[in-house]
Amino acid sequence: MKYTGIYILLTVLLLLAACTGKLTEGKVVTVTIEPQRFFAEKIAGDKFAIHCVVPSGQSPETYDPTPRQMVQIGQSEAYLQIGYIGFEQVWMQKIRENNPDLKIFDVSQGMQFVKETEEEEHRHEGHGDGHHHHAGGIDPHIWSSIEGAKVIAWNTLNAFIELDKENTEYYWKNYNDLLADIDKTEVEIKRLLDPLTDRTFIIYHPALTYFADEFNLVQLCIEMDGKEPSPAQLKQLVMTAKEHHTKVVFIQQEFDQKNAELIAKETGCRLVKINPLDYHWNTELIHIAKALADGETD
Repeated sequence: MKYTGIYILLTVLLLLAACTGKLTEGKVVTVTIEPQRFFAEKIAGDKFAIHCVVPSGQSPETYDPTPRQMVQIGQSEAYLQIGYIGFEQVWMQKIRENNPDLKIFDVSQGMQFVKETEEEEHRHEGHGDGHHHHAGGIDPHIWSSIEGAKVIAWNTLNAFIELDKENTEYYWKNYNDLLADIDKTEVEIKRLLDPLTDRTFIIYHPALTYFADEFNLVQLCIEMDGKEPSPAQLKQLVMTAKEHHTKVVFIQQEFDQKNAELIAKETGCRLVKINPLDYHWNTELIHIAKALADGETD
C-alpha cells in the first residue's frame, strides 16, 4: 500500500511537471494572434519563446482564452498586444488586473489607423462597402499590409530591447533581416497587382482594408457593421460587384460562407480561401495578390 501511495504521488508530480514544464522553461513572451508570432519569432530568435493566445482558425474578435492560457500569460515576461482587436478589448483589462507586474507593449503604436467617419459611412452606404465597427470605429487589421508590418516590427524590436538590453545588437540584426523580407514581399505584391485593370474584390469580414488602401484596390464587404447583410444589401452588393467587374470573392474559415457562395454564383466570381490570420504573414499576402492577379486572366 505504501509503495502504491508513493507511485501515485510520483505520477501526479510527473503529470504536473509535464503540464507546467513548457510554461516555465526559458523566457516567454505572449502575443494575441499568429501573424504577431511570426514577427516576434523573427526578431526574438532563440532568446524568447513566443506563445500565441488565439489559435489558428479561431476569430480574435470573439475568442475566450482557456484557464491554461491565462496561466501562460501570467508566466510571461511581457504581452505584446496588436491594438484594437476584439479579444484585447474584452480581456486586456482582466489580464492587467491579474498580472500587475506584466509588461504590456502595444505593437500598433504609431500606426495611421483607418477610422470610420460619418462621411465615409455616408459614402459607403448602399455600396456594400465599409469597415467592421471595432472599438472606437478603428479597423484593427494592420498586419495585413506592408506599412502595418513595418510598424509591428519596429515596436516588437523596441519591446525586446527593453526586455533584454544585453542582446540589443542581436535584435537589431534580426529586425533588419525581417525588414528585408517585408520589402521583398512588397516588391512581389506590386509585381502581381500593378498590371490589374479591375481592382475590386469581395470579402466577408473586412480584414484587408489596409491592404486595399496600400495597393489601390477596392474592398467590398459582405458583413455589414458586424452583422449578416439583409437581402436588399446583398442585392446591392451583387450590383456593385458587377459594375466593378469583380472577379474574386475571398472566404475565411472563421466566418459563414453561405452568402459568399451565393454572391459568387450571382456574379460569376471565383471563390478563394484565404487566411489573413495565418502565421506565414508574407506567404499569405502573396497568395491573396496571386488570387487577384489570376482573376484578371480569366
